[in-house]
Amino acid sequence: MFRPRIPVNPLPTGIVTPLVQPTSVSDIEPRHPAAHPPACNHHHAPSPTRSSASRFTPTGLALAIAGGTGTVLVVGTVLVSMLLAVTATSVAVCAVVLRSLLNGQHRHR
Repeated sequence: MFRPRIPVNPLPTGIVTPLVQPTSVSDIEPRHPAAHPPACNHHHAPSPTRSSASRFTPTGLALAIAGGTGTVLVVGTVLVSMLLAVTATSVAVCAVVLRSLLNGQHRHR
């Protein structure tokens, strides 16, 4: 009852069965991405194209660099202080253990 049951995989047969069967094929309409919409008799203005690259002004670029530098400095300071705190704690624990061991040796003599 509490032992896990590992499923046994049969040898591959080469037959692939889909996990989900469509309910009806007649409801699905084919899409043709290369097909153009039907042409009309009047002219349209060309659609504006957007560039994927964002453009910064020199002031905006300077602010972005300053903000990134400030963020890196703050995160670095926090991480270094956490590392120093962990190091100081481990040194303190080692000092207490060594003091306890040394005091125990002096008492038994």
